Amino acid sequence: MTQAKIIQNPMQQASRMFAVVVLMLASIFAANAAKAQITPESFADLAESVSPAVVNITTSTTINARDNNQGNTPFDDLFRDFQDRNGEPRPERRGSALGSGFIISADGYVVTNNHVIVDADEIVIELFDGNFLDAVIVGRDERTDLALLKVEADEPLPFVNFGDSDIMRVGDWVLAIGNPLGQGFSVSAGIVSARGRTLAGAYDDYIQTDAAINKGNSGGPLFNLKGEVIGVNTAILSPSGGSIGIGFSMASAVVENVISQLQEFGETRRGWLGVRISDITKDLVEEFGLENTDGVYITDVPEGPAKDAGLLTNDIILTFDGQDVRNARELVSLVALAPVGGSVRVVVFRDGSTQTLLVTLGRLEDALQASAGTTLDTPDGPAAEQLETNGMLLAVLTEEMRDRFMIGDETNGVVILQVEEGSEVADKGLRPGDVIVEVAQAAVQTPADVLDRISSARDAGRRSVLLLVRSQGSGRFVALSISE
Repeated sequence: MTQAKIIQNPMQQASRMFAVVVLMLASIFAANAAKAQITPESFADLAESVSPAVVNITTSTTINARDNNQGNTPFDDLFRDFQDRNGEPRPERRGSALGSGFIISADGYVVTNNHVIVDADEIVIELFDGNFLDAVIVGRDERTDLALLKVEADEPLPFVNFGDSDIMRVGDWVLAIGNPLGQGFSVSAGIVSARGRTLAGAYDDYIQTDAAINKGNSGGPLFNLKGEVIGVNTAILSPSGGSIGIGFSMASAVVENVISQLQEFGETRRGWLGVRISDITKDLVEEFGLENTDGVYITDVPEGPAKDAGLLTNDIILTFDGQDVRNARELVSLVALAPVGGSVRVVVFRDGSTQTLLVTLGRLEDALQASAGTTLDTPDGPAAEQLETNGMLLAVLTEEMRDRFMIGDETNGVVILQVEEGSEVADKGLRPGDVIVEVAQAAVQTPADVLDRISSARDAGRRSVLLLVRSQGSGRFVALSISE
């Protein structure tokens, strides 16, 4: 059988090559066109569609005559002194503040920052159409600096919806609208500069943006390109007080949860686990034989849901309600978002293996109110007992010591009175007033307890021992060298 040989002439080959090149160029142009659609030629349509739901907020506050010390002119102090000398009463003053907000429902619920309306006697919002409405406070949350207002209108109001802040990426376009410096309904555009920023609170989850945010923008919305609110503009970082391109918006994942609670209950209802916790350090990884620093170390289990469920000091929380826990901040957020009274599974690492415990969560706000004004027993023993070890002078934590170093009643242990300059503990940041709570995972109450635990670890051949130290209410671990 013979084989046929197929021969293509040069014109056919050139035609095929040309077709391939055309297809490649078409795919490249299509990809570039898709990318071009991501970058809008103008924000005008977006601004026009969402602006009617944005409001300017003006508040009025009565400043008490005795506390009237925030003058607006260089002559206020002189005038105040003159009045004091002549025995004349100082009149009350009216202070005002400006901010922003946005409407989230046709029946008039308005979101803003707590610091915009706190202590206000009168709150007035200005609508985009120029009308003014009086507002009342439905609820507010100091921890996230959020507040919910309510206005009454004759007709349904324009409103905007929340978007998913969790899917926003660094580099995504955003639009900020508000009342900067009292100018009213001003629009600025930028990108997401960073995610997961924290400022001061345990529940912080800020989106950082370079969209211009100034004083008066507080409480205003940060939009994605769909016109959904993915953040509430709250703060700026600036040495001058004006925008330098570093603004912070509380992520809608936090805002939506808080606002829904304020709308339903007039207050927040955060979950409460009832443990004192710390991040996992490299020292703890070595101490417990862990693979990495993921998880949260329990430093104390007071009376509460966790203790009722069987969680123990020195347990390491690995997952909460089916979600992996990487650090203490993440656990705090997960617990706060969990429903009060709900039962969740908590997986802990204990004695070399994992255990799953079922915890019925309490309410954080109730726990804080119940603990107000209560005290814990102080350690027994001679109050004057002081011992020195490893560059530290230690003492029993008495009431006098608490007053001296401003140590709260919730902290118990052995107080550090002095730290030797140049010592290992000084290099590791220990300072007078710090409290040693545990040594080698055992609670200590007297300086003798500390020395005994160190001695026992040394006798067991250990080269270092782990101290749990509290400073201004925060706990951390310090590995102390104890070899001869």
